[in-house]
Amino acid sequence: MKSVIEWTCSGVELPGLDYARLEQWIAQVAASHNRIVGELAYIFCNDEKILEVNRRFLNHDYYTDIISFDDSCGRIIRGDMFISLDTVRSNAEELGESYDRELLRVIIHGVLHYCGINDKGPGEREIMEENENRALALYDMMTRANG
Repeated sequence: MKSVIEWTCSGVELPGLDYARLEQWIAQVAASHNRIVGELAYIFCNDEKILEVNRRFLNHDYYTDIISFDDSCGRIIRGDMFISLDTVRSNAEELGESYDRELLRVIIHGVLHYCGINDKGPGEREIMEENENRALALYDMMTRANG
């Protein structure tokens, strides 16, 4: 099965990322959780769009960095992820993190949800952060290896 990852935008410019490397990374992270990447769609947007999506589909009236719609089936992860670049930027500033690093964290956050890792219950946020950090370390290793 061939994975298909779409990178689109709504109301913002597509971030200048190495999408081929991101796709390799996502596949490796999924594999480390015994999952296979199917069809994933990343939709980069602004705060207004993510608020609209949050209200319309989840009945939530607040901004967030990512909303993921999981359509995974068995080991195959698939779904749509809306990422607000505005919220990613403000979170990065608040956390003292670089924008690019925070964007990578959010990109992999949705994948980790599709791999079965949650972040709402007691102790789950720490497990999610641990998995995000492990995934980011893998990205760093891939970047060093590929120059």
